[in-house]
Amino acid sequence: LTGVSSNIYRNAQFGWSGGVSPTEENIEDDLYYFNSYIYQGGELENLKIGKGETEEKSFNGTTDWAALRSKYFTVAIIPEDKKSIGQVTLSGSGDTTETYGASFVFDPINKQGFRLYIGPLEYDRITSLNVGLESIMDFGWSFIRPISKGVLYALKKMHTVIPNYGFVLIVFAFLIKLIVYPLTKKSYQSMSAMQAVAPEVNDLREKYKSNPTKLNQATMELYKKRGVNPLGGCLPMLLQMPLLFALFQVFRTTIELRNEPFVWWIKDLSSPDIIIPLSFEIPLYGDHIAFLPILMALSTYVQQKMMSGGVQQPQQKMMQNFMMVFFFLIFNNFPSGLNLYYTLFNILTIAQQKLLPAKPAD
Repeated sequence: LTGVSSNIYRNAQFGWSGGVSPTEENIEDDLYYFNSYIYQGGELENLKIGKGETEEKSFNGTTDWAALRSKYFTVAIIPEDKKSIGQVTLSGSGDTTETYGASFVFDPINKQGFRLYIGPLEYDRITSLNVGLESIMDFGWSFIRPISKGVLYALKKMHTVIPNYGFVLIVFAFLIKLIVYPLTKKSYQSMSAMQAVAPEVNDLREKYKSNPTKLNQATMELYKKRGVNPLGGCLPMLLQMPLLFALFQVFRTTIELRNEPFVWWIKDLSSPDIIIPLSFEIPLYGDHIAFLPILMALSTYVQQKMMSGGVQQPQQKMMQNFMMVFFFLIFNNFPSGLNLYYTLFNILTIAQQKLLPAKPAD
């Protein structure tokens, strides 16, 4: 043929439609993690849709890969020649679930090829692809991510020796308690010092109950005289918060604990340890009763009672009780592995306070 453009066949399309199917019993929790991504120039872009929405989003230029994910699994399309990609389109349709698709427009003259990864969001496995696909995994805020990855690495290494992840978590809780012992000891010393001056603080409250300014001045003078730092018990606990956030991310989102049993009724450390299913749903609490959150709440209550020693003001006590009830309600839907760890950590903290009582700081 003559007079025919040589570019007539220069655009070809390759993609994935139909999305990734839900795999978990808790569909809502699974859908929370559903998403679609592309990776261009070291930047991660995504398209996340809501229920009843339909949307497309196109990106031009060099593209490293596109990926669709559920909570624990992903489909990733990786072009062999990322520079030959002209455009990538992410699409999503929110009907009964969320269905995502990704399509590449490329130049076929360059004999473009694609690698297709279909499998679990297992950190070591997808990191070995060497394309940055691990960036779609949720390890928390940027300053939390290195800690989260360290926690996951430690748990997996321990699992090579201890075959049951439940017992891995028990050993891990002991190790973390040993690591943070200097911080918690300092906190308990401060709490103990606060308890020692509590009677005098109460006397000052009675004496200056009609003069809050004078009460604050007198209280601070008493603390200074006795060498008590009212914030001394808070800072050590705050320093532990990044670790606690990291543990939350690892236990809640990584596939390693999925379908891993512990003992008795705990059949899956990535899911709530349900003992009684309910025929109705309670706001925040859910449609079931799990056992470990009850133990976690009770151990938290005992720990807080031991730490406060009656020093708290009524407002502080009310806020403490409110937070304990709130966490009890939301932890009912959290993975049993997470509840197991927190419960063990609380019990170890109680044992530390009983067996190794902290003396007031000099």
